[in-house]
Amino acid sequence: MSSWRSWHRPLVLFSASMAVVAVISAVGLMIDDRVLVGAPIWAKPLKFALSFIAYGLSLAWMLSLLDRGRRAGWWAGTVVAATSAVEMLIITGQVVRGKRSHFNHQTPFDETLFSAMAVTVVILWLATVAIAVLLLRARITDRASAWAMRCGIAIALAGAAVGFLMTQPAAGQRRGESPVVGAHSVGVPDGGPSMPLTGWSTTGGDLRIPHFVGMHALQLLPLLLMALMALAPRVARLADERVRLRLVLVGSAAYAALFALVTWQALRGQPLIHPDGSTLTAAALIAGATAAGTCAALRTPAGPATPSTTEIEVAA
Repeated sequence: MSSWRSWHRPLVLFSASMAVVAVISAVGLMIDDRVLVGAPIWAKPLKFALSFIAYGLSLAWMLSLLDRGRRAGWWAGTVVAATSAVEMLIITGQVVRGKRSHFNHQTPFDETLFSAMAVTVVILWLATVAIAVLLLRARITDRASAWAMRCGIAIALAGAAVGFLMTQPAAGQRRGESPVVGAHSVGVPDGGPSMPLTGWSTTGGDLRIPHFVGMHALQLLPLLLMALMALAPRVARLADERVRLRLVLVGSAAYAALFALVTWQALRGQPLIHPDGSTLTAAALIAGATAAGTCAALRTPAGPATPSTTEIEVAA
């Protein structure tokens, strides 16, 4: 793994600033009792700040692994940091004003802020696409590491794209007429009964669930690989790079299937904690396929094994 000193500096600095915002938001939760759309008003900037810390540091690390296109990667990462900072500035500013940041068309000023935030999100998404292309072209020696990052960022892009579905008018809303256009929930109004901490709806579908699940593939799939590498000295089969690669691909496929499942569930207006028979059947099929894939991946590959990094270091 590359030294943190070689990580993309603007993204690291942005993540550090988000840690400050997270602390301020946590204090806000304790001293400010205002509620907006059924949730404590400082909950949104806190959740966004924590998410941006993970997102920014993940991209900062991945960009340090590029062997070509480093200049393009630097600019793409800087665009991600800048647009994310603008988005957080708007979200936090609206909290101070006691106003909604998302879907707010109540006044021309609120509408302008939401439109500006929508533009930054599109630019952020396109910059992340550019980083994904650079990672796809990068020559990374360990194939399992390469595919953990590539699959992670691909699923994260799909998760981020779910956000565009939230901007569509919900039932009873009309563009140019309604003070609020767009919603997190499907089938029920925003601000109803919800799960603790996450705020996800317990009475209808919630597009924030696939948004969250998809975007955090960026961290969870590389973490899966790190866990496999940590176990390699103790589990002989995991010392083979080909086995780790197979497991990463199985894990990525399972994660993509889970993302598709929770997206489908949300779009049908179904709460996460109240799945119907179709959802449970699909979940069982995913679990069974994942178990079968894992067993197949753990089979000892034929032919000479590729030496692991640990074995190379010992030999040296």
